[in-house]
Order: sequence, then C-alpha cells, then structure tokens
Amino acid sequence: MSYYSEKMIAMAAVREASDLCINVQQSLMGDSISKADKSPVTIADFGSQALVCSRIRRAYPGDPIIAEETSAALRKDENDSERNQMIHQVRLLRPDASAADILDWIDYGGHKKQADRFWTLDPIDGTKGFLRGDQYAVALALIVDGEVVVAALACPNLVLNSAPDCMGVLAVAVKGEGTELYQLGNMSPIGKAQVSSTAEPSEVRFSESVESAHTSHSDAQRIAGILGIEGKSVRLDSQAKYVVVAAGDAEIYMRLPSSRRYVENIWDHAGGMLIVEEAGGKVTDINGLPLSFTHGYLLESNQGVIVSNSILHQPLLGAIKKAEIGSKKRSS
Repeated sequence: MSYYSEKMIAMAAVREASDLCINVQQSLMGDSISKADKSPVTIADFGSQALVCSRIRRAYPGDPIIAEETSAALRKDENDSERNQMIHQVRLLRPDASAADILDWIDYGGHKKQADRFWTLDPIDGTKGFLRGDQYAVALALIVDGEVVVAALACPNLVLNSAPDCMGVLAVAVKGEGTELYQLGNMSPIGKAQVSSTAEPSEVRFSESVESAHTSHSDAQRIAGILGIEGKSVRLDSQAKYVVVAAGDAEIYMRLPSSRRYVENIWDHAGGMLIVEEAGGKVTDINGLPLSFTHGYLLESNQGVIVSNSILHQPLLGAIKKAEIGSKKRSS
C-alpha cells in the first residue's frame, strides 16, 4: 500500500511545527509549565501539538492521534500568560485561528487506546534540551495494524557529517521505501540515509540520552567496556539520536532502563525506529524483542531500547546479557 499522501502531510506538519519551535527558542521566551510528573512543558510544546494535530485531523478526520500533551493546564486562569503567548505563536503561522480552535487542536491528540490506524506525536521530544538551546525533535509517526509505516522527524538544531554547513534536518521514512534526509530550512535533499558499516568496536561511536532518568549511564559504560568501545558516549536529547545513527554518524544508541518501573512511551520511539530501520539499522528492546506498538500509548511489553547499525546488534545484545542488565532491573 502506498502512503505517499501521509508522507507528504507528515513532512509538512513537522516542518510547520518546527518553525514555531524555532521562533519560540529564538525569542528566548523560555516559559514553562510543570506537568504532574515535573517535566517542563513550554508554550512551544503546546503550539507544536496544535499545528500538527490540526493538519492531521484536516487531512484524515477519522484517524485518532496519540500525543503527549493536553490543553488542561493552559485552560487554567493562572496560566493565562503562557496561553496567550502560545496562541500568539500559532497565529504567526495560522493568522485566522481562534483561541478556542487552537486549544481544541491540542486536544485532538488526546487518544490513548489502541486503534487499527492512528498517529502518534511528540510535539517537542527533548523539552529539556529545547530549554537549554540544545537538541530536540518534532516526532510524528503513523501506525497501522501495530506497525509503524510512516515517520517524520524534524530536528532544528541537528548538524550531520554529510551536511556540515546545514543546521536543521528533516528525516522521513515510509516502510519499505528507505529514509530520506532534507535540510530543514529549504528542504534541499541531503540524500538517502544509510547506517554506518563500522564493525570494529574500537571505532564505534555510541550515543545515549542526556537525562539520567531516561537511561542508566553507568550500565552503558559497562556495556561499552565489555564490547571494547574506547570512545566516550555522545549525549543528545530527543530522537535526534535515531537520526544520527540512521545517517551513519554513530553506530549505537542505548536507552537502558534506569528503573524496572519505567515504561517507555510510544511517541518517544515510533518515528525514530522506522527512520533507523529504513536506513538499514536495527531496533529492539534490551532482550532482542521488536518494539510492540499494540498497547496504546505505552511500550508495555518492552524493556529499554537498543538501536544499532545492525552489524553490531547481536554483539550488543550479548554484552547486555553478560552484564545482566535486564535481570538486574527485574530483580531490583
């Protein structure tokens, strides 16, 4: 089945949302609202979600959207300043949008249960990176019958070795059709993504999350030692790490569980997974199981996430088993 229309809509959606995010970051507004889990939410998160969800709903009115945010916090009187700033930012791109429309657009992403066909969105993957002025991504994916079939990631601050003079990358993939890379600013093609062919551990470059709450940095260093990886890890926020592996700028991305109670959200991995796999890489959990997108918004049947250039995947899983990472977390 062709997903050309969905691919084009996804690219336009994440690109428009990234324009809003760039505007907010450059204006140094930096305002955030704390969610119940204490993670920061900026006006850019809300504005990005509004723009993407409205575009998806207009093109595919029957498709549910599982997204990270809701408008509940913005609707509170004490957050009227942030609400007004967010509305202003959206109207820079959609001048005719009403305040009510924009808040409703955010809530189009409120679906949480499994469906035969649905989209999943992280309006700003890596909010803390965004607030620091570092890496973040607008991450969108279409899932049909439990399988990710379209993915688009906009990474406004990412620079790849294949395009050293260009800051900002858009990666898009359709299952069975490969991964394409574009300059985010003018959509000039960078080329097809292809993972690295490096197999020698001493030459391996690996990346991991900046936030220690998301991954066990100490376990990652132990696994690197077992494999004989000599270089230090590169720590990046967001699914930009997936793009780095897909483009051949790193061979491994490890997101090792920091707690057995932590369950990954699908919007943090769906898009990135397809981007890497369509570039020739491999993505599983730490037990070698494929990521399962059949449990609503959570990766309930998976533990951690391992991303590689495929060649190194089995040695990586072997090192994880030798280090007893999974068994340690289950018994902790």
